[in-house]
Amino acid sequence: MSTEMTFNEYQDLAATTAIYPESGTGSALALAYVGLGLGEAGEIQNKIKKVIRDSGGTLTDQMRADLVKEYGDLLWYVANGLSELGVQMSDAARGNIEKLFSRKDRGVLGGSGDDR
Repeated sequence: MSTEMTFNEYQDLAATTAIYPESGTGSALALAYVGLGLGEAGEIQNKIKKVIRDSGGTLTDQMRADLVKEYGDLLWYVANGLSELGVQMSDAARGNIEKLFSRKDRGVLGGSGDDR
């Protein structure tokens, strides 16, 4: 396996490790499972909180490595959630960038609301 990969390559590989109820069916149960896994974001928050509390905001190499692992776990859930929806990660990423650049062009990056 090469060291560089596309979003879609990652998504395809992540799907081969997906062991959860109704994996790959796009069912509500499969979506719920991967949606609940997005709690990994809370683990990232806790690690960052501890960097601030315990290290005065200074990241050690170990803290950085631990955060990278947690971000990887979060990425797995995102990839499999999109797979359950039948969407390629590259399409979701492209759509998000298009939305953000539209907001930037209209001067509403800092506003609130999903449809700004």
